[in-house]
Amino acid sequence: MSKNIGFVSTRFAGQDGVSLESAKWAEVLWQDRHVSFWYSGQSDRNPDISHVVPEAFFGFSENQWINERIWKGDVRDRFVTERIRALSDYIKSTLYRFVEKFDIDILVPQNCLAIPMHIPLGIALTEFLSETRMPAIAHHHDFYWERTRFSVNCIPEYLDMSFPPKLSNMRDVVINQEAQEQLALRKGSASLVIPNVFDFENPPEQVDEYASDVRKELGLSEDDFFILQPTRVVPRKGIEQAIKLVSLLKDPRCKLVISHEAGDEGYEYLGMLEQLAKEEGVDMRIVADRVGEVRQRDSEGRKVYTLWDLYHHADFVTYPSTYEGFGNALLEAIYFRKPVLINRYSIFVRDIEPKGFRLLTMDGFVTPTIARQVRQILTDRDLCEEIVNHNYEVARQFYSYSTIRSNLRAFIADLTGY
Repeated sequence: MSKNIGFVSTRFAGQDGVSLESAKWAEVLWQDRHVSFWYSGQSDRNPDISHVVPEAFFGFSENQWINERIWKGDVRDRFVTERIRALSDYIKSTLYRFVEKFDIDILVPQNCLAIPMHIPLGIALTEFLSETRMPAIAHHHDFYWERTRFSVNCIPEYLDMSFPPKLSNMRDVVINQEAQEQLALRKGSASLVIPNVFDFENPPEQVDEYASDVRKELGLSEDDFFILQPTRVVPRKGIEQAIKLVSLLKDPRCKLVISHEAGDEGYEYLGMLEQLAKEEGVDMRIVADRVGEVRQRDSEGRKVYTLWDLYHHADFVTYPSTYEGFGNALLEAIYFRKPVLINRYSIFVRDIEPKGFRLLTMDGFVTPTIARQVRQILTDRDLCEEIVNHNYEVARQFYSYSTIRSNLRAFIADLTGY
């Protein structure tokens, strides 16, 4: 029987992991005739099936005021408590309106009961589920204990109560084994691991006319090697290792292209990378002004491409992150059949590496041996094809939509009896 599914988060917009994975879940649910609706503070979903409450966005002014006062010490002012309660009570009333408006049968909280970027939303959702006993499938991407900035706080009771809550009408989903073990240890809650996925059952379409001139527009010639770093410029992405790789390749045709901008965690890291690239003689290009969530023209009339447009043209992908909750960019590179250099971060070692992919791996730093292997892949077309086709088949087995489909069917049957 078809159900009305209500996705809940602070934001469903852009290219962040929560927005991307929730859209994939909705697509899989639609294939079983379940209709998805969206509750959030910001949204790029269809307005006809969305309920946007600005106060639910983590960047809302009142929530920012609260966050400035709860993560710096272990003492909380009474006035802060009152403000938390007032905002959570209001948000809870909007959740009731959302459920009534769209006749929701099952709620799917997306990370808002895991990462405490919006404490009042987490409290409101916990109380709503406790009061209504509505079935829920909570999808947890990042927990607060995985982030050092949340280790000092004055809200331990709220974290215990709502991040995540332990409710008999809610099932927990995590994206890696480490999170599963920590959730059981810290909360006594059983959970199911559902990794991030991609539609490997349907290969990407060929390059169309719009994206045919990506290389030219980014200033690359046809014989250049387009080495793509498909991430934001933040320290945990380890981009200095991508610069070192290009330096060791000792080939002026190798161009390092970074797709996204800096700013989330300041600009000092970007400055360090620019200085390092200059010292190493590496042609590094940050093309964030030419990459957007949708194709469009900028104020100068230039084309703005999507990240997927860049993948089509890349010769090699670097992914030297020191930490990832899973690693969406890795799946994207495999989906577009691109060879990858990846740092062996902990989740990769436990969850992904045993699957049997053929990837170039590094343990914290790039070596001359790795550079020789990259050079071989760049210049040996047959070897490259063999590697990327193998990786695609492995990913289709372990990370396709079918991984979600069977598990969500079982959850819905368990929660609703259908």
